[in-house]
Amino acid sequence: MKSIFGILPALVLIGSLFAPGAAVAQERPLVGLKVDLVVSRQAGEKKVSSLPYTLWVTANDPPNRPTSLRVGSQVPVASTRVAEKDSPPPPAYSYRDIGTNIDCSASTAGEGRFSVRIVLNDSSVHADAKESRSVPAGLPVFRSFSSSFSLLLKDGQSATYTSATDPVSGETLKVDVTLTVLK
Repeated sequence: MKSIFGILPALVLIGSLFAPGAAVAQERPLVGLKVDLVVSRQAGEKKVSSLPYTLWVTANDPPNRPTSLRVGSQVPVASTRVAEKDSPPPPAYSYRDIGTNIDCSASTAGEGRFSVRIVLNDSSVHADAKESRSVPAGLPVFRSFSSSFSLLLKDGQSATYTSATDPVSGETLKVDVTLTVLK
């Protein structure tokens, strides 16, 4: 009799998991994806730059860790120093990180589509900036672009995510994304 009373609570718990309306956790299969991003800049009709990036992403990865890419350089920036008595000031530099940071994750969304989440941060130096009210001629301009977005894409589909205009240079920045399911 004692063993029935020990098993009874376990049976009630198991039965409640399969009762109508009970949420049953379904594991979605892992799917390998290749995500291609192209960050391009245009000045009017002229293409100024086109930077391609490729990331391998596992859709439905249980810990939901994004694939991360970091690429860039540290750029020296001249700074002023106080001159000592009767001698010119020695040169001084600080360094600034310039480059691209991308985080990407994905999950299946039904009907052969994938929800692709991308966080993109891009910074660069624009050394040829024209003089304006906000920037004296000859000084470098540090540009930055940050975006966080999700796209619904099918295998082989491409989309232009965004297009934005740099307020200092007038260049247009565009982000194109292509998804490929790995077989």
